Amino acid sequence: MTDKVVLYVEDEDAAWMLFESAVKSARLPIHLYRASDGEEALSFLRSTRNGNDSLRPDLLILDLGLPRKDGWELLNEIRADPQLNNIPIVVFTSSAMPGDMRRTMELGAHAYVTKPFTYDDFLKAVDIVCSYLPPGAKAAKNQP
Repeated sequence: MTDKVVLYVEDEDAAWMLFESAVKSARLPIHLYRASDGEEALSFLRSTRNGNDSLRPDLLILDLGLPRKDGWELLNEIRADPQLNNIPIVVFTSSAMPGDMRRTMELGAHAYVTKPFTYDDFLKAVDIVCSYLPPGAKAAKNQP
């Protein structure tokens, strides 16, 4: 089984470290990459169109409150790009506003998950987020 590639677009270091820790403790067979803002994410994604197919994300996890280019702008640009628009996108954000959820789903996100406040709930949320990986990505999860 080939490990899956996940790009997490997150500007907060603490949220990134929690997510990375949760992925490691769940033993998910993924290569996790980070972009700190929307511009950096777009640059990463565009590089995968130009011969870096091994880094093409199988899943993009997106925070909404990003510097330089926010999550909605990034989501809109990805969905407008025929070479990127088939990447599954899960919004993983602290906003629980129904309008934010509706807007991201209208722009083409596959799911909307609100970041929890406890570590145990964070682990569960990461499991939900990673359930959007293509088939086979979770097979090694319960291995020692």
